[in-house]
Amino acid sequence: MLQRIGIGMVLSAISMVITALVEMQRLKTAQEYGLVDKPNVTVPMSVWWLVPQYVLYGLSDVFTMVGLQEFFYDQVPHELRSVGLALYLSIFGVGSLLSSFFISAIENVTGGDGRDSWFANNLNRAHLDYFYWLLASLSAIGLAFYLYSTKSYIYASGSRF
Repeated sequence: MLQRIGIGMVLSAISMVITALVEMQRLKTAQEYGLVDKPNVTVPMSVWWLVPQYVLYGLSDVFTMVGLQEFFYDQVPHELRSVGLALYLSIFGVGSLLSSFFISAIENVTGGDGRDSWFANNLNRAHLDYFYWLLASLSAIGLAFYLYSTKSYIYASGSRF
């Protein structure tokens, strides 16, 4: 169960690295073709560049979300299983809330003094690649904390795993 969650976290971090690399390539292609100041023109890259990151992200979701659901269902006392499932679902809400604050903070920090922020309206001037590298770094830090925390975890008695 914990291994499944860890595999999902590793795949998610790898997916973020691939996403950053693809975005760097997209920005480089936009510069090569002189499209930096033409935000409405399509950058000449194949959509197939997106397949690896979406496949890995989908797999990471399968491993992580199923593992978390099983963990919260199986590791709480029988009387509190509905609470365990509620905790599992609350992860999504808290994550979305923190993500909104995080994006707002990055927008405020990187968009000051007349500079283009990481999330500029012109994606050819934006730096989503920096954001993806930041997410990959945070994923790696989260994975390290997860591995440290799970080393000493003892499964509840009567566990199926």
